[in-house]
Amino acid sequence: MTATCVILDIGGVLEFTPETGWVPRWEERLELPLGTVHERMRDVWRAGSVGRISEREVHEQVAARLGLGTAQVEAFMADLWAEYLGTPNVELIDYVRGLRGSCRLGILSNSFVGARERETSLYQFDELVEQIVYSHEIGIEKPDLRAFEAAFASLDVRPENCLFIDDVAVNVQAAQAAGMQAHLFEDNARTVERIAAHLDAGPLATRRVPHLQEPQRSQDS
Repeated sequence: MTATCVILDIGGVLEFTPETGWVPRWEERLELPLGTVHERMRDVWRAGSVGRISEREVHEQVAARLGLGTAQVEAFMADLWAEYLGTPNVELIDYVRGLRGSCRLGILSNSFVGARERETSLYQFDELVEQIVYSHEIGIEKPDLRAFEAAFASLDVRPENCLFIDDVAVNVQAAQAAGMQAHLFEDNARTVERIAAHLDAGPLATRRVPHLQEPQRSQDS
């Protein structure tokens, strides 16, 4: 329970996930007014984010609500996942990989049903950290304090010994309300500096924590 811990968000931190414009493209293709897809699918997206619906049921609802055939549903969902998964923040991932053995490592992510399988396949986050807490698996999303409690409990660490990193200010504030230390991700250099300071001051600070060589600002998340 005295271990130092770092817990990271995925989208916007370990992954860069800019908007790809896939939804407006589908609305144009289907001759639907802008905003129609999210209006029709909002409750499905919500259910998927907290695990109240299966992937198969998501596909069924996409087909029924948007009038798509099987091939179109597959193409629609492929576009959804392309934006969701984005591209890896290689620099930060490599840095976190170098921390293994110096602290406990975890992930806390608002997610969607099917995310674990895809992110494991593409990015091997299950090998990067010890525990991954996905909202669709616990039924709770950030900024609910219970999500943060689930994350530090999964690693058997005290909240005050945890540094949580997220690119959304309200989630950073919620982590602090849950008793954790927290950092708003803006770029890799400042994030690495904050992690290093946290570990240097932590209860298990027994060796020099790695720092980035010649830190560079990352692309916008």
